[in-house]
Amino acid sequence: MQKRFNFFLTFLFALVSIQAIAQDTISPIAVDSLYREDQFYIGITYNLPLNLPSGGNIRGLSGGIQFGFLRDMPINKQRNLAVALGVGLTIDQLGQNIFIGETANDETIFRVLDGNVDYTRNRFNMAIIEAPLEFRWRTSTPSTYRFWRLYTGFRVGYTYWYKATFKQPGNTVNQTKISEFEPLRLSATLSFGYNTFNFFASYSINPFFKDAVTVEGKSVDIRTLKVGLMFYIL
Repeated sequence: MQKRFNFFLTFLFALVSIQAIAQDTISPIAVDSLYREDQFYIGITYNLPLNLPSGGNIRGLSGGIQFGFLRDMPINKQRNLAVALGVGLTIDQLGQNIFIGETANDETIFRVLDGNVDYTRNRFNMAIIEAPLEFRWRTSTPSTYRFWRLYTGFRVGYTYWYKATFKQPGNTVNQTKISEFEPLRLSATLSFGYNTFNFFASYSINPFFKDAVTVEGKSVDIRTLKVGLMFYIL
């Protein structure tokens, strides 16, 4: 019995000693006091055309996808306030009933399609390189990865590719050169949410077409309001 007791004490002493040595030799995980947040982003949106000429309305799929990189730059000691500047790519599609074609003299035609015109597709697609700028507020800490965020910002973009597509039985019209189109894109943005899922909204400050009118003489001052989800990744 005594031998068993002595063996138990020896084993317990050895276990405590090993634990003490481990505590002395294994360093705790360091907290990054100079952390940054939300460097990469990807989002999906529903694109709502605004300021359509009289008789214009949404038809078909209108949506977009965006992704890019933002350099997060905290501006206070707590690092819960920051500005971010980056670069990204946005691909948008607008489905509506505004036909875009051209005359024999290469003059652009804008026409509102009524119910008497039979067609299967009328879309306007764009690919835009953007430079987003954001002012950021969040409840994050060096050790908290789930937090509330509110980001407001501004984007400057350039449309390097666009195409208007009209399809009807036996006829397809594609327009890739529209003199009235404004490739410079300016928009205001808002993003807020908690953890992974965040609401996103964007409003076009300038219209897509400059000095454009329909064949009926109505101004074509189309802009968009985008609403959707944004996902941020460190």
